Amino acid sequence: MMFLDDFLVRAALAGLGVALAAAPLGCFVVWRRMAYFGDATAHASILGVALSLTFSFSMFGGVLLVALLMAGIVSALSGRGYAVDTLLGVMAHSALAFGLVAVSFLHGVRIDLMAYLFGDILAVGRADLAVIWGGAAVVLALFWWRWSALLTATLNPDLAHAAGLDPRREQLVLTVVLAAVVAVAIKVVGVLLIAAMLIIPAAAARPLARTPESMALIAAAIGGLSALGGLQLAYRFDTPTGPTIVCLAAGLFALTSLADLVRAGADR
Repeated sequence: MMFLDDFLVRAALAGLGVALAAAPLGCFVVWRRMAYFGDATAHASILGVALSLTFSFSMFGGVLLVALLMAGIVSALSGRGYAVDTLLGVMAHSALAFGLVAVSFLHGVRIDLMAYLFGDILAVGRADLAVIWGGAAVVLALFWWRWSALLTATLNPDLAHAAGLDPRREQLVLTVVLAAVVAVAIKVVGVLLIAAMLIIPAAAARPLARTPESMALIAAAIGGLSALGGLQLAYRFDTPTGPTIVCLAAGLFALTSLADLVRAGADR
């Protein structure tokens, strides 16, 4: 496939893959008010990068392992005298700090730390594309399979219990998916911007949606538009690509929020 030799094509495909994976998860993050959890998981992933480089194994596997480990520790410690947001703050910043310190001890390994913090979508290769789209396919398949159960457990835990569903199990499913999306997206937008790509497209889609399914679809469209438009703007104005993608998503959020305010004012 010769068209994959163009780095801009690879970057565009990578951005679309991340947008598709992040859109449905971002909706659940917004509905469940898990924004800080997503941010904490993303921050912890830099420790996974350090472990992967230290022991020479898959970057995706290292980030996924650390994200799952952090989620497990937070779940085990919550309710034992600490508020969840306090635990997330401690775990997120501690993992980020330990990761940055661990990277400084790596000798003989060249690492562009800024690329992991803010993403380097223009450096995405064919192997990265395979990981991104493979991860997106797994995430979308999991949501297709568990969508009804996840939605019921999110909107009405009591109804979920009555239907024979375990809300804690569905929470675990979301945690696993969140870890997978963080591992997939780290190459594209970086550790510090992953949570933004989860939350902003979903938040922008909320005023336009009438059903949960339509919100997920609109969020995917906004995420894809942000990725492609941000890539084009960064290329034209020579700005950092990951932050430019997030800036465009934030602009779209402002537009949909403004449109919602105007519509609400007109209905009064």
